[in-house]
This record gives sequence, C-alpha cells and structure tokens, in this order.
Amino acid sequence: MNQQKTERASALTTLSDEEESFRRAVRDFAEETIKPRVARMDREAAIDPEVIRACFDFGLMGIEIPEEYGGQGGSFFQAVLAVEELARVDPSVAVMVDVQTTLFENLVLRWASVEQRAAVLPRVSKDTVAAYALSEAGSGSDAFALACRAKDSGSEYRLTGRKLWITNAAEAGVFALFATVDPKLGYKGITCFLVERDAPGFQVGKKEDKLGIRASSTCELILEDCPVPKANVLGEVGKGYKVAIETLNEGRIGIGAQMVGLAQGALDASIRYASERQQFGKKIGEFQAVQFTLADMATDVHAARLMVYEAARLRDSGKPFLTQAAMAKLFASRTAERVASKAIEVHGGNGFTKEFPVEKFYRDQKVGQIYEGTSNMQLNTIAKQVMKS
Repeated sequence: MNQQKTERASALTTLSDEEESFRRAVRDFAEETIKPRVARMDREAAIDPEVIRACFDFGLMGIEIPEEYGGQGGSFFQAVLAVEELARVDPSVAVMVDVQTTLFENLVLRWASVEQRAAVLPRVSKDTVAAYALSEAGSGSDAFALACRAKDSGSEYRLTGRKLWITNAAEAGVFALFATVDPKLGYKGITCFLVERDAPGFQVGKKEDKLGIRASSTCELILEDCPVPKANVLGEVGKGYKVAIETLNEGRIGIGAQMVGLAQGALDASIRYASERQQFGKKIGEFQAVQFTLADMATDVHAARLMVYEAARLRDSGKPFLTQAAMAKLFASRTAERVASKAIEVHGGNGFTKEFPVEKFYRDQKVGQIYEGTSNMQLNTIAKQVMKS
C-alpha cells in the first residue's frame, strides 16, 4: 500500500486566517458604520456620503487593486466575502461596492493599458466611485443591441446616445461605457470607453424610483456629441463585446454573493425574532413548524453560499467558471426570494412593517433575478454549457 500522505481538501466554506480576519472586520464595519443608517438611506433613496467615504477609508472600494495603485492587493474571493457581509446589513451598499470591484476594477485590471491603469486605479481606490454602463432602453437582456454611437473624429471619438439602469451613476466620477463604432458591424462594432463625469456633452439624467435597493442609485446617462480621447478606449476597438461578457461573468458571482448575504441577513433576523416572540405561552421558536421553516431557510442559504464560493474559488485559481457563475447567481437569487419571503412569514404581521428589517430584505431581493443577466439568461447560459458535455 502507498504510505505517502495525501493532502486533504478543505471545505469550500473553510477560510484562511487572512480571509476570516477580513470577513470579521467587514462584518464589524457593516454593523457599526452602515446599520445605524440603513432605514434612513432607504427612505431618502440615497447612500449617505459618510458611508461612501467610510467604504473608501476602510479599503472596500479597492480590494483587488494592487498596492502600488493604492489598493488592498486582495483576491476576488475577498471581494465576494465583502459583498456578502455588507449585504447582510444593506444590499444597497453591497451593490455599490460590488459594481466598483467585481465589474469596473476587474475590467480595468484585465483590459486597460499600463497608462490607463496608472491614471484611474489610484482614483477609484481613494475617493472616486465608478460605474459600468452597458444597458440601454433597447438592449436589456439583448445586451449587444446597442444604439449608443461612437463616431471616429480623428484623435477622439464622439459619443451620442443614452444609457439606462446604470448603478452608481449618481455618485460616479468615471464610467466604463459601451458604444458601437458602427451599427452595421453588430456586436463586432462594440467598444468600451473610459468616460469622465465632467466630459462635455455627458450628463447623468433621471434617477429611477425603485422597489428595492433604493439607496443604490440607478440612473440614465445622456451623451450628446461627447468627446472621448482615443487613449480612453479600453481594450481594442470592436472588442467591447468580449470585455463585457468576461466582466459580467465575474460580476454574476458578486451578485450571487449579494443575494447570499441578503438571505443570511433575513435568516439572522428570523432566528432572533423566533427566539424572542411569544405566543400561546412560549417562544415561537419552540414550535416545530417554525423550527422547520428556519431549517429550510438555513439549508438554502448554505447551499447558495457553497455555489458562490465555488465559483469565486475557481475564478481565483484561473480555472473555467462560466457555468458555475451562472448557476451561483441563478440559485442564490432564487434562494434570496424564498428566504426573504419565509422571513416575513416568521415575523407575521410585524414582518409586513418597516419597523423590522425583513420587509426591506424582501424588496431588495427581487433585483437579483434581473440585473447582471436575468434568471432566464442564466438558464440559457447553463443549458448551452451542459449540452456541450
């Protein structure tokens, strides 16, 4: 028999000392800095500027950015942990950090030139919120049916068109914006540009009045003959579709983490409530029906977390993760819906009021099945992959 010892694989939920320390620090930050402001930010439909400043100061807005650019030099998995922990308290703040890290900064780290990275990464690490502008009125799930036009004008491009549903738009100082250099080329004409907020002809338009994640800004962008230097093209001209697809694959893991955190927050609130609320002379958590409900909720959350962690670990290890990312987002968003709904039922009539946090979790969860690709788009991606095997 072979006496050689083999290394045992760790569970997906086993964190390194560094990861566990980071997770605890983010959890404490969310509880102490964000939680006292959640209800007010939801009412006012805006993230408190002090919270945004605190996220920068704490290093959450530049987790994966190398230290040479002012970032934390962390891993994608750490960014996922941060999004999850923030979403336990407020999914609105979580998605602000998520778009900043898993979308915009990952895009820049992968596709930007050395000069572009040096110009933009120190800013988004220190004090500049970023946004990712792909969607338009006529290009939601059909993301590459873009009407926003980029006209070649010699040393620059002139961008004209409108973008819709752009997260972080109200606060952002820089945008990764997709436009087509020639509609006749279809997806082969799509190009990604770095656009500054103060660029001539660029305007942040109407802010959407949303069902959930209300503090997170979602706005229209208006471009009217907006000049963008050719030096601001991210990647190659006509390769914007590749930039977008590969970035969204990572972003879906981030949304999965947001939904896991949201579901965990709803479960935590339900456990607390069941341990305190009394009916018929005893705590409702002593009733088997409530216990079984909590058990089902906990099982769903654990399963969703495993899927998100697997996708994130695969990404960090350089292995294919397309299918796992789509599965993680699909399952985690469905889990968030189920768990948030059950949380309201555990709370009874109190769960239907704004006095308790589960009402907000229920409103916040629905967008998880819409942005970064709808559930049907995830099913389409998964089906294509499994049919190949």
